[in-house]
Amino acid sequence: MREFAALYAVLDETNKTGEKVAAMRRYFAEAPPEDAAWAVYFLTGRKPRQVISTRNLRAWATDAAGVPPWLFEECYEAVGDLAEAVALLLPDGTGQGADESTQIPDAAARAAEAWPLHRWVEERLLVLPRLAEEEQRRVMLAAWAELGPVERLVWNKLITGAFRVGVSQTLVIRAISEVGGVPVNAVAHRLMGTWAPTAEFFNQLLAEASPEAHSSRPYPFFLAHPLEEDAGSLGPIDSWQAEWKWDGIRAQVIRRGGEVFVWSRGEELITERFPEIALAARRLPEGTVLDGEVLPWKGGEVLPFAELQRRIGRKTLTRKILEEVPAMFLAFDMLERAGADLRAQPMSERRRALEATVQALGDSAIQRSPVVEAASWAALAGLREQSRGRRVEGLMLKRKDSRYGVGRVRGDWWKWKIDPYSVDAVLIYAQGGQGRRASLYTDYTFAVWRAGELVPFCKAYSGLTDAEIRQVDAFIRSHTREQFGPVRVVEPELVFEIGFEGIARSSRHKSGVAVRFPRMLRWRQDKRPDEADAIGRLLALLPRDATEDETAAGDEAAALPVGE
Repeated sequence: MREFAALYAVLDETNKTGEKVAAMRRYFAEAPPEDAAWAVYFLTGRKPRQVISTRNLRAWATDAAGVPPWLFEECYEAVGDLAEAVALLLPDGTGQGADESTQIPDAAARAAEAWPLHRWVEERLLVLPRLAEEEQRRVMLAAWAELGPVERLVWNKLITGAFRVGVSQTLVIRAISEVGGVPVNAVAHRLMGTWAPTAEFFNQLLAEASPEAHSSRPYPFFLAHPLEEDAGSLGPIDSWQAEWKWDGIRAQVIRRGGEVFVWSRGEELITERFPEIALAARRLPEGTVLDGEVLPWKGGEVLPFAELQRRIGRKTLTRKILEEVPAMFLAFDMLERAGADLRAQPMSERRRALEATVQALGDSAIQRSPVVEAASWAALAGLREQSRGRRVEGLMLKRKDSRYGVGRVRGDWWKWKIDPYSVDAVLIYAQGGQGRRASLYTDYTFAVWRAGELVPFCKAYSGLTDAEIRQVDAFIRSHTREQFGPVRVVEPELVFEIGFEGIARSSRHKSGVAVRFPRMLRWRQDKRPDEADAIGRLLALLPRDATEDETAAGDEAAALPVGE
C-alpha cells in the first residue's frame, strides 16, 4: 500500500505526461505482479462500489478525530471530498481527544502498514460488505491507525468508490508497454472487456506472446477529433468517406466461439439489453467483429435518443417496450473477419468486407451505416445542414486509407458536428465543485422565464475559463439569498448562453423539458436577466413528434457511453 500511495502522490502532484508515465513505469517494474494488477485495475478507472455508507464513515471519522459534527461538516465543505476530509482530520495512531469507545485502536508497530496492496484490497476492502456494522467500524478504525497520511487518503478513496487520479488509460497502457516491450495496441486490446486483477493477468499483459484473450474481448475503440477548421482544409474530397454521425450508443458486436457479445464503448457488456441485435448477430460468420452504433429504430428511421433511454433505464425489457422502441445496430466498420484482425487494412478494404458481410444478413437488426455521397465539400456542407431533420449530430469524415487505431489519433477520423442548440438562461443556484475546484462554486443551475417566473431547466459546470469561474464564484458568495445544505440560491442577475445537443419532453422536470449535454458557451455580460429566453424558446426546439420522456433521463447523458 505504501508504494501504491507514493505512486498516487506523484501522479496527483504533476501535470507533466512524461513524469506520470515514468512513475507508473517504475511502479509496474518493481511491484509484485499481484499488486501491479490491482494498480492497473484502479488506474484504468475500474473500482469497487462504495462498501460502507457515507453516513457511517462520517460518524466514525468524526468520533475518531475528536471533533464536533459541525466542525467536521465545515471541513468537509471546505475540502469538497469526503475521503480527503477524513484523511486530513484523523490523528495518527490513537484518536486523541476521543473517548475510549471511539479511539482508533493502536495497531502493534503498524504491522499492516507494510501489507502489499493486494492484501489490503482482497483481505479488507472486499471483505467489508460482508461484515456487520460494528465489525466494519473496527476494521476502519484499525486501518486508519495503521496507515500514514497519504496511504490513508488512498484507502479512503477506495472505500468510498471515488478513486481517481489524473492519468488517462492511454498513459497507463503506454507505461505497461514500455515495461514489457509489448506494442501499445496489444496492451490496449488485452485490457479491454472483463478481466480479473491477478498476478497471472498482469504477467500476460507483459508477455510477448500473451494469449490475446477470451473470445468475448472487444478491440479498443478508435475515436475521432472534432473538426474545427474548414472541411476543405482536409484536401481532395475523394480521399475521404463521409457518414452520418449517429446519436446512439457506440458498440462492438462480436461473434466468436459460437457465442455473441455486444460491448459498449464504456466496456459494459450490453448483450441482454438488446436481444434483437444479439439474435441477428448469431447469423454472422464465426470470427466476426463489427464496430457501429446501437440506435432506436422504427419504421425505417432512427427515433429520438430519449426513446433509447427508455430501454436503458429498465431492469426488465417487456414485450411492450421492445415493440415501442426496437433497436438497430448500424455497423460502420469491420475489425475482424474469420478470426483475422483487419485493423491494419485501409478503411476502404474494411468497408468492402463490411458490406459483403452485412448484406448477407438481409433484413435484420444489423445493417450498414450508409455512406454520404457528395461531389464537393460545399455539397457535403449542404447535406450536413439536413442533420437535425435526420436526427443525427452531423457527419463523420474518415480517410479512406486510414487504419483502425486505438483511442484518438489526430488526422484520420474527424467528427464534423452541427452547432448545438442554445438559449440564454439565468443562473439561479450554485454548488461547490469537486477536487481542485472544491473551494469554488462551479456547478450551476440555470433557468428560463415562464409567466414572469424563472423556471430551472438544466445544470452545467463546464465552459468557463478559470478567471471567469473566480469572478462568478465571488458574485455567488456576495449575492446569496438562501442556502440549503451545499446549494446556494443566488440573486438572478447573471446570464449565460447554454448549449446542448438534444431536447425532449419530461414530466419530471419543472420546465417540462430535459436537455442533453448542457454546457456554458459564454457568459452574456451584455444581457440583463429580463433579456434571457422564455420557455417558449425551448419548446420551439422540440422535435415535432416529440413524446414525453417517460424515464426523464434529465440533464445528464445516458448511463451508457453514447456514440463517439
